[in-house]
Amino acid sequence: MGVFDRAEKRIGAAVDKVFARAFKGDVQPVEIAAGIQRELDAEAKLLSRDRRLVPNSFTVALSPHDYNRLFPYSKTLNAEITPTIREHAAERSYVFNGPIQILYVLEQSLTTGQFKITSRAGAPDQPAAAPHTGGPLVLEVAGVRHPLMPPGLIIGRGSDSDLRVNDPGVSRRHAKISVSGTPRNPHIIIEDLGSTNGVTVDGSRIQSAVLRNGSRIEIGNTRMLVHSPTEA
Repeated sequence: MGVFDRAEKRIGAAVDKVFARAFKGDVQPVEIAAGIQRELDAEAKLLSRDRRLVPNSFTVALSPHDYNRLFPYSKTLNAEITPTIREHAAERSYVFNGPIQILYVLEQSLTTGQFKITSRAGAPDQPAAAPHTGGPLVLEVAGVRHPLMPPGLIIGRGSDSDLRVNDPGVSRRHAKISVSGTPRNPHIIIEDLGSTNGVTVDGSRIQSAVLRNGSRIEIGNTRMLVHSPTEA
């Protein structure tokens, strides 16, 4: 019995019918589980005669269509997938170097039904971003630059927002930008906080997305740019 067959058998009874409806014809939860198992097998590193170190942090890149369908269910889906990953690891004497973490990101180049899985050991809070060699990144709004420093900021129309935007199309608490890492290698994530009009990053409406140097954000009628002033 292959990896995919075992994953399907293990997760089939656990995944609620809502997944079958949500993902019919698209990326299936069982495919993600099987893909992570294959990633474990491919990246296992020998520790001793009967123990191998494997990654514990996984980033699943999805097409815009599949991301929008999957992300709202990600926490529940991960709660079902994680036990199958632990079982697979126990069968093969794999050792994790931290808690299992599964993150979902948007990948514009992928088409519906395609996905990619990358992994690493350790327990990062955010997906890996490409190293940044310029100065600290800023969020530029209407010509004003706001430094993107840990832990981040809340964007909205309300007076309690860190970055207040006077735009009727922006909710009181519209979006959250989380910042971690270092200025040379930042990890920056934007999340929609249940806004009325949504968040668009580089032309696609998102629930959560990784921001990088050059990312363009739209909320309401307001446009924002992530960039490094030293590289301008």
